[in-house]
Amino acid sequence: MGQSQPQPIQASELQKWLQSEQPSPQLVDVREAAELAIAPFPGAVLHRPLSQSNEWLTTLQADLKPDQAVVVVCHAGVRSYHFGLWLLDQPWGLEVWNLEGGIDAWSLQVDPSVPRY
Repeated sequence: MGQSQPQPIQASELQKWLQSEQPSPQLVDVREAAELAIAPFPGAVLHRPLSQSNEWLTTLQADLKPDQAVVVVCHAGVRSYHFGLWLLDQPWGLEVWNLEGGIDAWSLQVDPSVPRY
């Protein structure tokens, strides 16, 4: 049986994962473009704003690597959690994590140069 909900991950744990020898997760940022302009995630992300899902939903599966974990990111961890639940409802068999506290927690715990908003 697969996951029923996204696994929580703290910003400090995600930083360690990204810096480790383990395969890095795919980061999917569901914030709006204006939010990314204020506080971009420091690293490569697949930007898929939820408000524009009608534009990317049909191609999302092709954009994600099925053998690579997915960490979903938003401002505070709520939108990404719900998006993670949706991902887990798909028959794609993904391993899904949610960045607890979102980019705000990343700014507080890992990288204070990322602006808070």
